[in-house]
Amino acid sequence: MENLDYDRLDSFIDSFFTEQDEFIRELEYSAIRDEVPIIRRDTQQLLRFILSAQRPGKILEIGTAVGFSAIMMAKYTPRETRITTVEDYGPRIEQAEKNIAVSGYAERIELIEGDGAKVMAELKDSFDLIFIDAAKAQYPAYFEEARRLLSEGGILVADNCLKGGEIVESKFAVTRRNRTIHKRMREFLLEITRSPEFVTTILPIGDGVVLAVKRAVS
Repeated sequence: MENLDYDRLDSFIDSFFTEQDEFIRELEYSAIRDEVPIIRRDTQQLLRFILSAQRPGKILEIGTAVGFSAIMMAKYTPRETRITTVEDYGPRIEQAEKNIAVSGYAERIELIEGDGAKVMAELKDSFDLIFIDAAKAQYPAYFEEARRLLSEGGILVADNCLKGGEIVESKFAVTRRNRTIHKRMREFLLEITRSPEFVTTILPIGDGVVLAVKRAVS
């Protein structure tokens, strides 16, 4: 297909997947209105598909924001599924607590306040799915902990890994204030794609999604 308009194609595909849950839909609209970063529509579609296929019993999310993705994950998983979500930004924690409390899924979602990597280091449980959508410069640290916490056959999903295409540029083409993120994200991508512990793919969905399955020990 020559001269394909990808923006138009994305809009066409997105038109088939309007969220039917009124509470989740309104939460998404309010987050966009208030310029709170939440997962994009195409990433939502991918995550819903993974959740419905895998049916994870325990989920760990790094980066709660206002609770949108945690609540959405609760909707698309069995009632027995438990979600632990971590956030370190006070104003968003307060809003997330309110949203989770009225979502109908409060008994299934535990919100922990603190730095993602530090909280992960203290966790002892294993998780069937780990969703990372937090400080991009910390992705190598998150991955180091995720290797330990993810169960065999578990799935790691990491969002925003292509940085608007900036990741393909030389570090000298990136603004100075973004060079640390650029460097560490490249380190994360290199490490996870070369790790023999994982089968990994990078999808140009949203702002780039890494999917990695932890291989069973033979």
